[in-house]
Amino acid sequence: MMTYLLAGFLLFTGFYMLARWAAHARPSDVAQLGYRLVGGALGLFAVFLMFRRQWFIAMPVAAMAWAMFGRKPAGAGADRAGGRGSTVRTAALEMTLDHDTGIIIGRVLAGTYEGQELDSLSEAELVSLWDEIRSDKESRDLLEAYLDGRRADWREAFDTDTTAGEGRASDSGPMTQEEAYEVLGLSAGASNAEIVAAHRRLMKRVHPDQGGSTFLATKINAAKAVLLRKHG
Repeated sequence: MMTYLLAGFLLFTGFYMLARWAAHARPSDVAQLGYRLVGGALGLFAVFLMFRRQWFIAMPVAAMAWAMFGRKPAGAGADRAGGRGSTVRTAALEMTLDHDTGIIIGRVLAGTYEGQELDSLSEAELVSLWDEIRSDKESRDLLEAYLDGRRADWREAFDTDTTAGEGRASDSGPMTQEEAYEVLGLSAGASNAEIVAAHRRLMKRVHPDQGGSTFLATKINAAKAVLLRKHG
């Protein structure tokens, strides 16, 4: 009886600790763990079938297990090149929007967390980063666009005054043509038709009326204006 009670306690403790970890972990890490757990279960089932000499079933199950171990989460990385990703930079951050999935990934360019991917930062570190860059409106707005995608209730969860720093000027200056091409995910020399098509496609992803980011929508509109003005 004690053995069953102990086993039940250990199982409950394990699930509780896993739930605590999942609540604060990156979504991509949670997804990756889920794939590996499923892969492990399928692998054990495949071994069981092999012992029973049910090769016809065991082999495809083993192949599925291998595929789950090698699978990457949908948010494991947006394409920063090849015209399928839009990149926006500020003094403190760089963000890339994946055109296919709408996933936003980011990297810190300056400060305490310089060089780190935003997905690798814990919630406490993101709060610290937000506080560190709050006086730079563009960087703060870009970080908030990322947070909106990572955790919709981050404003309440972080207990942060999101109005702090409003109205302070950004140091980024006017958008250059090179930046405009990066924002729209286009190569230099793109035609007017390509610019308009890229703008329309991206606005469907980030338009505020669709729950997207006002900051990114503003950047995309500015990029279109810069490039069309150049062609005009």
